[in-house]
Amino acid sequence: MMSTFDLMEEKEHEEVVFFSDKKSGLRAIVAIHNTMLGPALGGCRMYPYTSTELALTDVLRLSRGMTYKAAVAGLNLGGGKSVIIADPKTSKNEILFRAFGRFVQGLGGRYITAEDVGTSVTDMEWVRMETKYVTGISRALGGSGDPSPVTALGTYRGMKACVEKVFGTQSLKGLRVAIQGLGHVGYYLVRHLHDEGAKLIVNDIDSERVKKVVNEFGAEYVDADKIYSVDADIFAPCAMGAIVNDQTIPQFKFKIIAGAANNQLADEAKHGKMLVDKKIVYAPDYVINSGGLINVYNELEGYNQEKALSQAKGIYEIVKIILDLAEKENIPTYVASNRIAEERMNNIGRIKQTYVRKSETVMRRLESF
Repeated sequence: MMSTFDLMEEKEHEEVVFFSDKKSGLRAIVAIHNTMLGPALGGCRMYPYTSTELALTDVLRLSRGMTYKAAVAGLNLGGGKSVIIADPKTSKNEILFRAFGRFVQGLGGRYITAEDVGTSVTDMEWVRMETKYVTGISRALGGSGDPSPVTALGTYRGMKACVEKVFGTQSLKGLRVAIQGLGHVGYYLVRHLHDEGAKLIVNDIDSERVKKVVNEFGAEYVDADKIYSVDADIFAPCAMGAIVNDQTIPQFKFKIIAGAANNQLADEAKHGKMLVDKKIVYAPDYVINSGGLINVYNELEGYNQEKALSQAKGIYEIVKIILDLAEKENIPTYVASNRIAEERMNNIGRIKQTYVRKSETVMRRLESF
């Protein structure tokens, strides 16, 4: 196992903070990847990790993804993420989330938290009792509420860009879409696909979610180990990450992978190339699922739902640019999106460095008087 510093240096993380509060049982990690474009914003994930090492690996991967997500989406935000090591079904309480909020407040605004897998709007309202550095709170308190509908809209729009690239049409009518994960985002995505006439194949570990989607939208259910090999045009991962890997890729019959889950490629370089070799069009996850970040970013500026929805619809154009660049340069789509994100960060960085140098020159001249 690499040391924490080695892991940080590998992907150029700026800061990792471990939080512990014995009274509430809180054990949490915050990772700040990059703040070149602005303060690090990223959700708080609550999950019963079996080890601290697994939690650390996850939060480092997720926070880096947030940096690139914000950069590609054109937002003035950096990348960060937090994880609480606990079972969201049994360990949630006000004391725990308020303790987390106090720790976030102590970071002085370098990290802004939000809802994520295993946490809710209610949890963020508890966090808000202790810190102003939180988004995703209810509209009653001046926030934007659940970001899932905006995330799903952006994912749907990104999927349409992929469909246009592969099939020459934006329409999803009659296409078979396999959706893995029917949480808030997955459910709203299913609704969009159903309304356009797509044929739905679904899976989720929660039988109640499956039952609801099957009854409401006429979806076809398949077992968890069958979702990777179904005969479908599109695969939409909307659950946990690292599901595009050595074991699953050989099973794929899909022409497109476009879903809302984070970190879908278990190994970015290796599995990105394997998808290219199989001629599968992959919508980079941090691009297609950036609607949620767009939504909470708007909350920081004074929430306007119409503006947030309009920006999320623009994910269609961003995905098109990435797909066209990947085709033109004959590179994997994740390389194309990373290049666009890094170019923006580097350009902003150069501008900031120039400003700092000029400011220092002015200060030296003033001091000489």
